[in-house]
Amino acid sequence: MAHTDHQTMRRVLRREIAGTIGLLTDEHDFRSMRHYRSFTFDDHALYLQQVEELLKTRASQGTHTAVALFDPQEYADYCADTGLEPDIPSSRTRFTAELATTGPTIPYDGRPLAELVPDLIDEAVRQATWEYASTLLARLGACASCGEDIGRAAFARASGLLVRILDTAQPGNRHLVCSVTTTPETLVSVLHADINADGTTQLDEAEALEFATVLALGLATHTPGGLVMRTSVPGTTDRIYGWRLRGEGLEPLTAGEVFDAYCTDIESGDLISPESGVDYCVPPDLGPDDPTPSHHH
Repeated sequence: MAHTDHQTMRRVLRREIAGTIGLLTDEHDFRSMRHYRSFTFDDHALYLQQVEELLKTRASQGTHTAVALFDPQEYADYCADTGLEPDIPSSRTRFTAELATTGPTIPYDGRPLAELVPDLIDEAVRQATWEYASTLLARLGACASCGEDIGRAAFARASGLLVRILDTAQPGNRHLVCSVTTTPETLVSVLHADINADGTTQLDEAEALEFATVLALGLATHTPGGLVMRTSVPGTTDRIYGWRLRGEGLEPLTAGEVFDAYCTDIESGDLISPESGVDYCVPPDLGPDDPTPSHHH
């Protein structure tokens, strides 16, 4: 009797352990794990199928699982840094536990992996963009003439501009994209914000933080960049507004410039045909700039 009780208790406890699975999303990463003898899978499609079965089983038992992005290169570096033997399963488990706290993860919600993986990759790109932009901002140091922390001041300005953009927009769903042309690559950040009928704004705080960081980097380094916002209100035409980064602030684009910006592919520079049922507009006035004198760093 006691024996079955222990088994039941263990089963109950197992259900309450939240787990993280490190997923090898692409074929290339999968192949590079195969040179570890303790990694026993040899077919990527089959591996993904097995992971999906496991996730479904755990979900059916009421167990919560997060899915993380397993990067073989990061894993190798982690083992080298911590002195772990990379070719044993327990090292992979420890690395995955580390990913659960530091890396991009998304909860398994019953969707097929084919739908979940793009979201996981987006999340990873977002986190990498934010870390990269934060690092560059932090490196700017203090202003030679006034001693102010340039990155922090730029972040405060960017946050203020973002609040004003959201405040002046009509109620509805807003989709904002900020792109800053840094070398070696253009940083792009996306923010979704919904304005409720009572005027309150709903947004993802992590998204907003990353968006403000990318905008701040553009402002602080006077890098070419732009910000485009699309507003959607049911029953009306979508409106698209745009600004270019200019000095330490934003300069509104004309309707024609917004049209040009929106109808160009950021990556290739190719023209994209304009959508029908969309108005390209001059943005509302953001109001007077903040009264504090601007330092020209």
